Amino acid sequence: MDIGHRMKELRIQYGLTQQELADRSELSKGFISQLERNLTSPSVGTLLDIIQCLGTTPAEFFTDQEPEQLVFRQEDYFIKEKEELHHQIKWLIPNAQKNAMEPVLMTLAPHGVSEVQLPHEAEEFGYVLKGSVKLFYGPRSFTVKQGESFYFKAEKKHSIENCSSREAVILWISTPPSF
Repeated sequence: MDIGHRMKELRIQYGLTQQELADRSELSKGFISQLERNLTSPSVGTLLDIIQCLGTTPAEFFTDQEPEQLVFRQEDYFIKEKEELHHQIKWLIPNAQKNAMEPVLMTLAPHGVSEVQLPHEAEEFGYVLKGSVKLFYGPRSFTVKQGESFYFKAEKKHSIENCSSREAVILWISTPPSF
């Protein structure tokens, strides 16, 4: 295993600079740089400190396992229908609640609506694949047509509604998960 590469990979994944990792682990930036380039080797104690500062465990640090599944097919999707709201939500990634983002495919029947989401800590993105919807964000509303998208911080009450007599389909992504 390339310890220096793995250390750099995790540091970048968590958005840390070499200086920030050095400060957290009480080492010098130069030493972190040398470790990442495999020009020197840390003691076991120093490596364990760095691993802890990177927010992981030794077992996770030293595993070479890739995620079990990278490609998801229709048989993997989880579907939930809300007949009273005339919509269907299709989770495109199983167990996405444990991930940083949650992509869903929402189908709104004619005059269907999403649930009203109260303000929460999230960023949300939607892309209208079919039809058009009305996006309600706080006191404002916007019409979003096929081929158009929306993006907002979920700091205000929000929902979408299909005001037409045709089906609407939206790819909706929330980070962190909120569906």
